[in-house]
Amino acid sequence: MRALPILALALLAGCSTLRQQPTMVPQPTNDWRRVATDDDHDRLRKWRTAFVEALAAARAAGHGAEIAAQGALLEPDAALGGFIPDGLYRCRIIKLGAKADGMLDYIAYPAFRCSVDSARRRHFAKLTGSQRPLGILFPDSQLREVFLGTLVLGDEQRALQYGVDETRDVAGFVERIGDRRYRLLMPEPHFESRLDVMELVPE
Repeated sequence: MRALPILALALLAGCSTLRQQPTMVPQPTNDWRRVATDDDHDRLRKWRTAFVEALAAARAAGHGAEIAAQGALLEPDAALGGFIPDGLYRCRIIKLGAKADGMLDYIAYPAFRCSVDSARRRHFAKLTGSQRPLGILFPDSQLREVFLGTLVLGDEQRALQYGVDETRDVAGFVERIGDRRYRLLMPEPHFESRLDVMELVPE
């Protein structure tokens, strides 16, 4: 399988910062529709259905109280408009709706570290953890941006170019849902869940 390196590690103020090469997508464009795979077009188009069905599965499994406690984070229509600024973020993921029998319908992980960087293109990267989505933010509407990227697993130091391996492709929407509070919605990920919701709060 062909893989292109897109990561470089640099030490800044005692911490590691992931930076990406511009080869994440095969052509330089601000129109995400020109580079998104057919599968990701479909996943993004059906995001709200995935959200509602994943919430229903989690509530049916007895997680109604946990969902209610998250407030706007787990409300499908909570987008307020306004784009996420550059910087470092505390990012935590909640997985909703089991992908297969025997898996959990609600999993909440502790916060990891993420970054948004517009030095050359608007890049998003999850810097720590065993599953690390990273890629490019594209303009979409006044309510949200589109994220297209790939998933880096475990101790991998290389990531696939977007579109090379469908199971590693990640697609989602970045939205502001409160004062200095944002989320990345990732409908129908290829592993584990029906919907991944990542909360992003500035460090």
